[in-house]
Amino acid sequence: MRPGPRNLITDVAGLRVGNAEDHRVRTGVTVLAGERPFTAAVHVMGGAPGTRETDLLAPDRLVQEVDALVLSGGSALGLDAASGVADSLRAAGRGFAVGDQRVPIVPAAILFDLLNGGAKDWVENPYRRLGRTALAAAGEDFALGTAGAGTGAATHGLKGGLGSASAVLANGLTVGALVAVNALGSVTVGGGREFWAAPWELDGEFGGLGLPATFPAAGEPVPAKRLGEATTIAIVATDARLSQAEAQRLATAAHDGMARAIVPSHTPFDGDLVFAAATGARSLPDPVADPFVLGHAAACCLARAIARAVYEAAARPGDFMPTWRTRFGDG
Repeated sequence: MRPGPRNLITDVAGLRVGNAEDHRVRTGVTVLAGERPFTAAVHVMGGAPGTRETDLLAPDRLVQEVDALVLSGGSALGLDAASGVADSLRAAGRGFAVGDQRVPIVPAAILFDLLNGGAKDWVENPYRRLGRTALAAAGEDFALGTAGAGTGAATHGLKGGLGSASAVLANGLTVGALVAVNALGSVTVGGGREFWAAPWELDGEFGGLGLPATFPAAGEPVPAKRLGEATTIAIVATDARLSQAEAQRLATAAHDGMARAIVPSHTPFDGDLVFAAATGARSLPDPVADPFVLGHAAACCLARAIARAVYEAAARPGDFMPTWRTRFGDG
């Protein structure tokens, strides 16, 4: 397993990512779009999710493909970002065909960033505009850290952010992850500089620090956020041809990566979820073994992407929490 050329989810050919931010509000939106509709699924493990159009991602539903996936700040208000994306896709002639009409299918998930010091005194919900802007910016390269849906994110003791990573497997398939990290738990060990995700790091992508020589004694975690204020929302993607049921299994397996990188994760206070996307460009070389390999690779990519999100976060005036680089410098 090695990183793709960009070490981004867009190493999965045919996928594009766009970010949009409002630094006054301290929030943002990230959109994953495809050159054509793609198979998608979702698995939720957190206790406080906020979603749109996720019911239709079950394997027994009529619509089997989506046009885009949206990650947004703003709590439930941020779900309006998907409306802006759908408006733009419809204007471009994209969407599920019903007679002479097109209905873009745009599932979305949100995180809570309403109490991060940003100005939330808007008269008109800004997320529809941010969704349109993010889709218009979609490309193969995009910013990490304090960008897109990770703009206003925070973790236990450190600023959160937007992360991504990819892997090219020995069987020729590509896997990628995209994540907005706003977790209740910590991504570093015992408040130190080392990341829980260190065992899965490739090519020093988040400092190459490894794990600490000793670990803190296991104890009972104390929540640093209130009910509903935390969530890590992610997308894992592959160029493999998967059914919706197989994509759902990929999303389920990818949650292991969240648990490897955030301690604790999947709490009643978090809305943790993972979307899976499959472009279908490549057949599975081994239909029996390859789903197992893809699940492991997706979990590894997601763990790496979570660490990169925090590692790449940038300091801005008025931050309530330090960034990893502010606290630890070059590590």
